[in-house]
Amino acid sequence: MSKSNPNAPKRLALISSKGTLDWAYPPFILASAAGAMGWEVGIFFTFYGLTLLKPELTAAVSPLGNPAMPMKMPFGPEGFQNINWTMPNLLMANVPGFESLATNLMKQTFHNKGVATIEELRDACLDLDVRLIGCQMTMDVFGFKKSDFIPQAEIGGAATFLEFAADADVQLFI
Repeated sequence: MSKSNPNAPKRLALISSKGTLDWAYPPFILASAAGAMGWEVGIFFTFYGLTLLKPELTAAVSPLGNPAMPMKMPFGPEGFQNINWTMPNLLMANVPGFESLATNLMKQTFHNKGVATIEELRDACLDLDVRLIGCQMTMDVFGFKKSDFIPQAEIGGAATFLEFAADADVQLFI
């Protein structure tokens, strides 16, 4: 894209640095929305965000240490579903399987509300030609190989992403 070309599409550059379920949604939602609007989009996956490029997504959510996260029940009467269940950190840290329970409850709540899954959003991004760039340095640090990721993933360093981001209209770190 060239800033001198007024007809060039807008460009969105995102950095995704976290791989938990709650942090996986923002880059894929923003990227798919911008792509659907005709924007050029690139996401740079670094550190724990890099796991979002694996073929099988296992993103989980942990309410431990996240006091702003409401625990909602995806079943029962509407009044029951609307209760914000506050869970003490001691309970969340010491009950085996609590993170899995929280993840499953969140996924079921998203499903009940008609929210696309992470996999569906990533597929939409691929259909919209969003560039998914895995950080080479992070791969080296964590011992990943290109074959550990979906075939559509590009692998590049910071310079690869910066070349794309330099002409971006919007740049976000997530």
